[in-house]
Amino acid sequence: MSNDLFKYAIALTGGIATGKSTVCNLLKLHGFLTIDADKIAHKLLDENSGKITSMFGEEYVENGKVLRKKLGKIIFSNEENKLKLEALLHPLIKEEIVKESRVFENQGKPYFIDIPLFFEKMHYPISKSLVVYTPKELQIQRLIQRDNIEEEEAKIKMSNQMDIEKKKELANFIIDNSSNLKNLQNEVERIIKEIL
Repeated sequence: MSNDLFKYAIALTGGIATGKSTVCNLLKLHGFLTIDADKIAHKLLDENSGKITSMFGEEYVENGKVLRKKLGKIIFSNEENKLKLEALLHPLIKEEIVKESRVFENQGKPYFIDIPLFFEKMHYPISKSLVVYTPKELQIQRLIQRDNIEEEEAKIKMSNQMDIEKKKELANFIIDNSSNLKNLQNEVERIIKEIL
């Protein structure tokens, strides 16, 4: 892979429920191009639903669509299942991201690639990163509300990711999302100025 590939790319990452997709939407409103690794993953899951059936069983697929919530339960709680799914999906996701990036690079201006596990799975030679940060307690609360789950399950989901404080240390840019939407909008505008 040629290293001029991600010249203008900025990896957008953070923790689960720290507000990455909201930040992505705000960046789009400001005219930035974004690539969403999760969206790509969802598309690829359905395209490979046959493989999911043979790997995990047919109860995880309905009408050619993968039942993501149901599959998530056996992925988040089982390291072996997780690695099996990642081995299938990650190379395909990367291929798609590379394809989309090539188009964006031609524009010659910064764009964002939303990669939730950017620091955990350093498979991308992207030199700049932006972390959407929320203190852990708030992250747990938001996750419980968002997914309508118990605190125990929220903590298990979070344990699959690197600690948010550590990500904050590794980031080139940090957006603080510990307050309200107005504050988040200001943070996004501040970061855009920094980037440009």
